[in-house]
Amino acid sequence: MVLHVGIGLPLTLLMINPLCARLGLRGEPLDQWAIRLWSLAMVRIFGWRVRRYGTPLPGAALFVANHVSWIDITLMHSQRVVGFVAKSEIARWPLIGWLASRGGTIYHHRGSNDSLHGVMHQMVLRLQAGRAVGVFPEGGTSAGDSIRVFHARIFQPAVLAGVPAQPVALKYGARGCAQTIVAFAPGEPFLANFWRLLGEPPRVAEVHFLEPVAASEDGRRRMADTCRQRIADAMGL
Repeated sequence: MVLHVGIGLPLTLLMINPLCARLGLRGEPLDQWAIRLWSLAMVRIFGWRVRRYGTPLPGAALFVANHVSWIDITLMHSQRVVGFVAKSEIARWPLIGWLASRGGTIYHHRGSNDSLHGVMHQMVLRLQAGRAVGVFPEGGTSAGDSIRVFHARIFQPAVLAGVPAQPVALKYGARGCAQTIVAFAPGEPFLANFWRLLGEPPRVAEVHFLEPVAASEDGRRRMADTCRQRIADAMGL
């Protein structure tokens, strides 16, 4: 971890620049390749052996995933780099917050309608520019044993931009047996969860890119419910 942070992180941050964004490596922008490689190494340090199922959509798409802990973003970035919408507190987290900011995270101040309107506007602009955005429609982390109702409003930018939403199921452990282990314990702060997960034994982590849901003019609620159902089915819930 010390080597990965002390050497790998500065090299990755140096590659997040306009020049590397224009250069490609195997059909992927060089800056995104660097973030994905660093994220993959990060989850490996935590003992997760990543398996990917399905294919992530290229270009503009709204990626929708279940949410149990901070490591969800890193696991997702190990397979497909997207600009996530996240709570503003993450910007203050050591290491993760710094990399998230450099990676184009859109921060939302929870409880503020002005902040929400600004977030939605940024999402539409990014999607219209051909970039991918990632969201956790549950509105926060869960205990890992269920998937809460998806907030439909977060799907509105996909409707306005006319891009599909792709549900993504993040599973920890064989058949998702480690979901509750990865999840934050009641009252557990970020650093405590970070160190606890670092001490866990090696396990499999699965990233399931599921069938996309087309942008629907007849209701963002339908998009939200369809994405949630497909994730729940993949999780076996």
